[in-house]
Amino acid sequence: MSQHDPHHPSTTPDPTRASLDASILRDWHTYDDLADGQRWTTWYDVEPLCRGPEPRPGWVVTSRGAVDTDLGVLKTGKEADVHLLERADPKAPAGGVVMAAKRYRTTEHRTFHRAAGYTEGRSTKRSRDERAVKRKSTFGRQVAAGEWAASEWEALKRLWRAGLPVPYPVQLDGTELLMEWICVEGEDGPETAPRLAQTRPARPLLESWFEQVREALATLVEHGLVHGDLSPYNVLAAGEQLVVIDLPQVVDLVGNLNGMDYLLRDCTTMCAWFRARGLEVDEQGLFAELLAHAF
Repeated sequence: MSQHDPHHPSTTPDPTRASLDASILRDWHTYDDLADGQRWTTWYDVEPLCRGPEPRPGWVVTSRGAVDTDLGVLKTGKEADVHLLERADPKAPAGGVVMAAKRYRTTEHRTFHRAAGYTEGRSTKRSRDERAVKRKSTFGRQVAAGEWAASEWEALKRLWRAGLPVPYPVQLDGTELLMEWICVEGEDGPETAPRLAQTRPARPLLESWFEQVREALATLVEHGLVHGDLSPYNVLAAGEQLVVIDLPQVVDLVGNLNGMDYLLRDCTTMCAWFRARGLEVDEQGLFAELLAHAF
């Protein structure tokens, strides 16, 4: 058979292959270099278990061509800073989304407020890491930051699946936790939902919000959990809907020796805020009601 025989396998045109090659060329895009404050999406850099639970909301961007753009600091705290981060594919910008990126501090990480009480019963996977955390060395602080980020990640996943009003957890990458940005429509576009402490609701809305707090606490208790640091400063008012945030210190109601005390404190703090705005609520009554849900 001649090398140039038209029936030779190497020279016979393959319409299927030609169609495939054309398809590849049509779908091929070139992307510009990244600017300062940008990075390629980290969605595929993390393990599958570090991506948000199914079913994922339609707004989650999974394009391999997506770019993450840091839009600036939203909130600073003792243990972590929260940034706004846009994830969008430059070739499909309409599908972009703004998320909250919570970044736990590492080398400059401070000891977590009342950390010993919250971590009662927790342990790291490796004894070396656990010793470093106890010594509060630089490496130990890095390990602690990762542990707290992982703790909040697990809490968000569990509570989102349970139907609790919490931000959807998008992904965990080391000490960075990406989650749903809770926003409301402002005069100039979307803006971060205010904290409950910043609001002055009318009586009907106040009553509705207290029922939502009651239901959220009951859902937590039914799953054997306590927020541990619930206050009007870590509850967002997204219109008529409340959303609970800041969950790294969630503890086991029974497994943690301080569980009951933390539950009573959560009840006391929230009831005090509602009472100050004219709603007659009692923390002891709420506490007793919640215990009935637990046992």
